[in-house]
Amino acid sequence: MLKIKNIIQSEKLTADSLPAQAGFKLKANKGFTLIELLVVIAIICILSSVVLASLNSARSKGADAAVKSNLANIRPQAQIYYDDNNNYGTDLYAVGACNDSVKIATNTVFSDSNIINQITAAQTASGATSLNSCITVTSDTNADAWAVAQQLKSDTTQFWCVDSSGIATSTTHTANQAGADAAVAGGVCQ
Repeated sequence: MLKIKNIIQSEKLTADSLPAQAGFKLKANKGFTLIELLVVIAIICILSSVVLASLNSARSKGADAAVKSNLANIRPQAQIYYDDNNNYGTDLYAVGACNDSVKIATNTVFSDSNIINQITAAQTASGATSLNSCITVTSDTNADAWAVAQQLKSDTTQFWCVDSSGIATSTTHTANQAGADAAVAGGVCQ
C-alpha cells in the first residue's frame, strides 16, 4: 500500500497507469464470461427441475387426500340418510359407476344430493376420467349395506374404498371399471 502511495505522489499517475506501475494487472472488461453465465443457468435449470418434480408429487398426494376426505364425508351423510329412512334405500344399486344417471334416480343412499356431491368432488379431485364404483346390498327388501370406491390420482391401480361397516382402505385392482367394481364387491371394501 505504501509503495502505491509513493508512486502516486512522485509521478502523478493516472488511474490507468497505476496498476501497471504497482505490479497489478486489471481485467480490461468488467463482467461475466459466457461460460460463467452458462454454468449459472445450468445450475438454476437443475434446481428448478427438482422443485417442479417435487411439486407434481405433492399435487398428486394432495389430490389423493381430497379423494379420501370426500369419501370419508359420505359415511356421516349415509348415516343421516339411514336415520331419515330406516334403511340405505329400497332399491338395489347394482355395482357400477357412481355417476350413472339411471342408478342415481333410484331410491338408494346414492340418490341423496349430499352424497352425490361428495362422490362428484372425489372424482374431480382424482381426475375427470377417473373410475369409481358404488353398490348397495340388500338382505331383504331394503338396502342394509353400501360401499364406494374411487380411483386415486397418484396410482391408477389404487382405489380408496369406504363402506357402511366403517372400513376405509386402499385396495389394488386393475385400472378399469371391472377393477373399480371389484373394490366394492359384496358391499364391503375388498
